[in-house]
Amino acid sequence: MTDVGSTARPALPTEIWVLVVASFVIALGFGIVAPALPLFAQSFGVTAAAASAIVSVFAGMRLVFAPLSGRLVQRRGERPVYLLGLLIVALSTGACAFAQGYWQLLVLRGLGGIGSTMFTVSAFGLVIRMSPEHSRGRVAGLYAASFLFGSVSGPLVGAALVGLGLRAPFAIYAVTLVIAAAVVYVALRDSHLARPQPHLVPAATLRASLARPAFRAVLWSNFANGWAVFGVRMALVPLFVVNALGQEAAVAGIVLTVFAVGNAVVLTAAGRLSDRYGRKPFLLFGSAICGVGTIAMGFSDSLSWLVVSSLVAGFGSGLMTPVQQAAVADLLGPAGRSGGALAAFQMASDIGAVVGPVVAGALAQRWSYTAAFAVTGVVLLLATLYWSVVPETAPARAGSGDADPDQRPDPVGRRDRDPAQ
Repeated sequence: MTDVGSTARPALPTEIWVLVVASFVIALGFGIVAPALPLFAQSFGVTAAAASAIVSVFAGMRLVFAPLSGRLVQRRGERPVYLLGLLIVALSTGACAFAQGYWQLLVLRGLGGIGSTMFTVSAFGLVIRMSPEHSRGRVAGLYAASFLFGSVSGPLVGAALVGLGLRAPFAIYAVTLVIAAAVVYVALRDSHLARPQPHLVPAATLRASLARPAFRAVLWSNFANGWAVFGVRMALVPLFVVNALGQEAAVAGIVLTVFAVGNAVVLTAAGRLSDRYGRKPFLLFGSAICGVGTIAMGFSDSLSWLVVSSLVAGFGSGLMTPVQQAAVADLLGPAGRSGGALAAFQMASDIGAVVGPVVAGALAQRWSYTAAFAVTGVVLLLATLYWSVVPETAPARAGSGDADPDQRPDPVGRRDRDPAQ
């Protein structure tokens, strides 16, 4: 590893901490409604497949409306789109508590997906804008960790709230989101950091971003991460635990939790250390470790092997997840509104999460679970190969010995271009 900077850790702006806390609250609330959602859908007398569609429509609308969210950020700026997205999710979730039929619930969850992609894309843009240049990895690690801890804590709180009735979690989450939106509005209302600065450099367009090898690499690694972590892990592990290992369904929750633990152990440290040693080492080792761990999961013939391999895969995912976000921040820089590029980054993960379970499920049905996990691991290892041939994205610090005289906040700059470009 090459040391690209000093160990100094300057204080982060207050606005960053506001977004970190808001991320935790949003993820916590999402987890609160998760246990109640399919049960609430089934209370209208629909099939299990229809109840599952309530979950799918949220993800589907996120994917479909991500490009529109990017354009909104490009035209209106991150802050108003972030707040509007939060309010749409709050209102649609609150309305779910009063739904009188399955189709009402389906439509309302779809609207929530639209709001979700709006604040996801814009929040990422705000984090990029407000992160100090040499603390991008640290900020990305904190942001990712806050979302992870919220996601893990949410279902526990939600399971307890189900006792209040299936409608209560939706109302509680809606109120929580309104409060979060109000806090973010007040904190960022007069913030110069959150204000677009078009006089510096033009926004990084999607076309210009795609011309950069490192941006294409980060799209692939995020696609692979979505395929493996948000798709196959959630869809295939519970089936593997029950059908292949003959364990109770509750054991799948333990395996998924172990993955989250491995993730959490390294998440913040990976982001912070990538500011010093660069992004590539963590992206290379992270994707490789996650890929090998995922392949090993398919060869599990005992619960203990599955738990260990899941822990290894989670460790690898934790190394790469925040560093990917920091790499995108490096590539886009402090430029104005880069909504198209941000939307593409989000969509890469969402597409992976949609395609991964379908392909892996077909492989498991046609051949074996071993084949399904092996193909998923190979997708991650291809990300390792991709990152091995693209340049480092982290900015060099003055006086570090690696300073690049051509380094400047240029969204279509030359630091990671192909020699032929």
